[in-house]
Amino acid sequence: MDRSLIKGFIANRVAKELKDGDVVNLGIGLPTLVPNYLHDGIDITLQSENGFVGIGPTPEKGEENKYIVNAGGEPVSINIGGAFFDSATSFGIIRGGHVDITVLGALQVDEHGNLANWMIPGKLVPGMGGAMDLVVGAKKVIVAMEHTAKGKAKILKECKLPLTAKGQVDLIITEMGVIKVTDKGLELVELNEEFTVDDVKNATEAELIISENLIAMK
Repeated sequence: MDRSLIKGFIANRVAKELKDGDVVNLGIGLPTLVPNYLHDGIDITLQSENGFVGIGPTPEKGEENKYIVNAGGEPVSINIGGAFFDSATSFGIIRGGHVDITVLGALQVDEHGNLANWMIPGKLVPGMGGAMDLVVGAKKVIVAMEHTAKGKAKILKECKLPLTAKGQVDLIITEMGVIKVTDKGLELVELNEEFTVDDVKNATEAELIISENLIAMK
């Protein structure tokens, strides 16, 4: 698949998981592209763990407000009806189960729904951020990422990097397909028609259950 299309393709598929009225938290990087692909008429509320709800479109160059940024420090706007609050209130919303869906990237995910997305040993990182709270507090956790990193599998039998949380991932969406985390293991439920089932298996360390109702990924 053309690499320039991968992030948009994944974000477009993630957008199909969002329903009218959802409160959604988007992680930094690829997940922030998701609002660009929302269907007309879908009204969601975007929450940012650094202290507001009602994130609006990315402002035009020169129109940025340095005080309105998302959790990744990127300029955003706020919609009419949005609200600002302190971190304690923000994490009260997250920990209180008021976020319907969180969409995050990952370094590794495994067949048990474990997630590692915050640290590579030996590399300097600023901290875990809100990821630990989000994946435990949100009602549904979607990992949106490229299927491999420099040809190495990111969907593993068992995560090797320090965990963000255990057993919290519900759905994995990559450029190759859509994978559900089930009690029996990872189930491939949608397949990008540019790839074969064997392509996906070869790029995945974990065992895959191939759904009897496998459909094309749109």
